[in-house]
Amino acid sequence: MIALIAVLVSTAATLAIGAYGVRIARTTSDFFVASRAVPPMWNASAISGEYLSAASFLGVAGLIMKYGLSMLWYPVGFAAGYVTLLILVAAPLRRFGAYTIPDFAEGRLDSPRLRRLATMFVLLIGWFYLLPQMRGAGLTLHVVLGLPRWVGVVLVGTVITANIALGGMKGITFVQAFQYWLKVTAISLPAFFLLAHAVGGRSPTASQLPSFAKATTIELESKTRFVVAESTTVDVVAGKLDSSGVVGRRELQPGEHRASAGTTLAFDNGALVPHISGMQALDGARWSVPNGGVHRGNAHPLFATYSLIIATFLGTMGLPHILVRFYTNPDGRAARKTTLIVLLLLGAFYVFPPVYGVLGRVFAPELYLTGQTDSVVLVLPHAVVGGLAGDVLGALVAAGAFAAFLSTASGLLISVAGSVAYDLLGGSIREFRYSAVGTGLVSIVLGLLVVGVEINVLVGWAFAIAASTFCPLLVLGIWWRGLTSSGAAAGMIAGGGLASLGIVLSRTSVGVGGWPSALLTNPAAWSVPLAFTTMIVVSRLTSGRVPRDVNAKMLALHLPESLRASA
Repeated sequence: MIALIAVLVSTAATLAIGAYGVRIARTTSDFFVASRAVPPMWNASAISGEYLSAASFLGVAGLIMKYGLSMLWYPVGFAAGYVTLLILVAAPLRRFGAYTIPDFAEGRLDSPRLRRLATMFVLLIGWFYLLPQMRGAGLTLHVVLGLPRWVGVVLVGTVITANIALGGMKGITFVQAFQYWLKVTAISLPAFFLLAHAVGGRSPTASQLPSFAKATTIELESKTRFVVAESTTVDVVAGKLDSSGVVGRRELQPGEHRASAGTTLAFDNGALVPHISGMQALDGARWSVPNGGVHRGNAHPLFATYSLIIATFLGTMGLPHILVRFYTNPDGRAARKTTLIVLLLLGAFYVFPPVYGVLGRVFAPELYLTGQTDSVVLVLPHAVVGGLAGDVLGALVAAGAFAAFLSTASGLLISVAGSVAYDLLGGSIREFRYSAVGTGLVSIVLGLLVVGVEINVLVGWAFAIAASTFCPLLVLGIWWRGLTSSGAAAGMIAGGGLASLGIVLSRTSVGVGGWPSALLTNPAAWSVPLAFTTMIVVSRLTSGRVPRDVNAKMLALHLPESLRASA
């Protein structure tokens, strides 16, 4: 009941703040870029609010619990991506004055066709990034309240669609700024209580495999295949284990076992934790060192790590819902200041998800058996603290998680809807609202279809595609005169198209391992250099198509506003 109240309060606050934005959003500029009048601190809070997604709030902790400390590259990459954004993109992009990335593509290279191609990638990246938000919302309500997963998907989709259709960018700015501070409170305050209760407990880096800290009973919701590393005794309370419906004490031999849906298993204190099939069981020594485990079944974890670093460092500048925020600053100087503040705010947040991942290995090891490591942030307060205090802390975490889905999904939906309305339709307020409703409905439908994929995996794919398309477009478009529309289009298709194809093949290929699997699953390491190289080579071959007014465009990108105003 406490968790339900917390989620309802978080949702009600979102709607109330969004309603305030409706009253002050009147012009087209209000809906698309908040009239370019958002001060740096407020804008930085809003950017951080929409950037800290389901991957940040739930996924990072889940990956660290599952794969070990090598997954610390995720939060490092998510935060450090703003360094490249600050150095290469933030101020010039704001000076150029475009509304969207496709708007920049056409304005810089004089190509309506390139604008349409960029719009297609905005939709692809936006929906890829929306899927984990929807999945996270369904997971949160299922774990905390026991509701069907589709309820969270529909609730989040409905709330963000209503907020954006009515208030646009100006309305959602207030919402996202509020949600950052709610999220950082919801992730940090319970972490301090958890650490206080965990003092003197077992070490997560101990050499043995994970074991139950107390007698634990687990009910499996669906058919489950799990692996036992060593001979383990278990009490079958209900259901079928290895096709046998006999209840009572069983001796499980090392190897794979199968349980039917609804099977209830009771383990003794100190028993080794079985791992769901496909998840590698890591002892503390391997779990606590970089690349100690095989990440997502990848036989080349070092390559996967480098590919992840490239995707997160360079993909941030290619996320359409992040870039559109820099159009809302008054000038380029404010855009740089905003980025610096964002780095501080994100750094403060990312201290805490790894804490949950580490504690989850000790206090919630049953998640290795159910495969729901993404829910470790939600279950730890009750597992560690318990009682009324655990319920209150769990409710706070649930409210923060829901705020994460609402804020990030809002930013994504507004960028996708804005791109559809401004780049494909006429760009009026009415068309923006129609686009918001349409894209919101599509997001709900897609969210209902996402099952069995880790939250951070989905987010990593979005970053890889963004890094392979918009990163080279922006970097070369801002800093190189020689870029042509043909080169930009060829590079985006080569990098983004092949990265997308690789991701699809990685999910559909059966029995493919080794380097082919590593290259398909983690495409950024090869797709980003391919995109840059293709853009440069094709632009050289089509040098006659460089815009005639390229010098004026470069001045618009790099000449400070103060000099421009005094000229």
